[in-house]
Amino acid sequence: MNDKIAKLQNIDLFLFDMDGTLYLGNRLYDFTVELLETIKSQGKRYMFMTNNSSKSVVDYIKKLDRLGIAATEEEFISSSQATSYYLKNTYPDATLYVCGTKSLIAELESEGFTVTYDASKADVIVMGNDQELTFKKLEDVCRELLTREVPYVATNLDYVCPTEFGSVPDCGSFCDMIYNCTKKRPFLVGKPEALMPELAMVRTNTPKEKTAVIGDRIYTDVKSGLNAGCLAILVMSGETDEQILTESIDKPDMVLKDCSEITEALKA
Repeated sequence: MNDKIAKLQNIDLFLFDMDGTLYLGNRLYDFTVELLETIKSQGKRYMFMTNNSSKSVVDYIKKLDRLGIAATEEEFISSSQATSYYLKNTYPDATLYVCGTKSLIAELESEGFTVTYDASKADVIVMGNDQELTFKKLEDVCRELLTREVPYVATNLDYVCPTEFGSVPDCGSFCDMIYNCTKKRPFLVGKPEALMPELAMVRTNTPKEKTAVIGDRIYTDVKSGLNAGCLAILVMSGETDEQILTESIDKPDMVLKDCSEITEALKA
């Protein structure tokens, strides 16, 4: 049997990045529905693992429903969830100042955190993919990081978020702006750290040898899989091109043109 097919058939838990992997912006890839149905029909599991903290899990469920995919909260691992998990274990009673969307704030509040709009009263600064960004938020974060010692946490460090027309800035780009002013970097929670796939494996009781992380970015998706000891799969349907792949220090365990190859392997 082809080695690639054998490795994919050995996987019981597929952790999918979303944008650039299963869809692009608001356009579902043609192969996605069949892919997810095939995984379920074989008694295997999948989860959606996204670094994009601009939307809550509820928002993502609504988006997938509009695209024709029924999903439940249990099928998601998000950087927002991972951030909540980290904060609960590290700063359980902290008051947060969140440079993020209303959805991110609501998700953190639903986990019991107090969120303040007065940065000077915050115990922890949280930076997310803030699609509602204002200059005042950037100014508030810079002021606190420059005038006192305060923990600074980022949901993810993706530099761009893909759209149908190209890319727009993501959390990593915002963090670079803050670094240029303060020379301070945040503690990173999301991909490429191992926490998100580790949480998924714990929730599903799946060993790393039976788990795959699939995504279109080497520096977040692939590296997260490598860091967690899973099968790290790069798909060439999103951000990464051949030049980026060639020049990258981190190399995926497997490269696919897109996720349709997973369907083909499982049906082989």
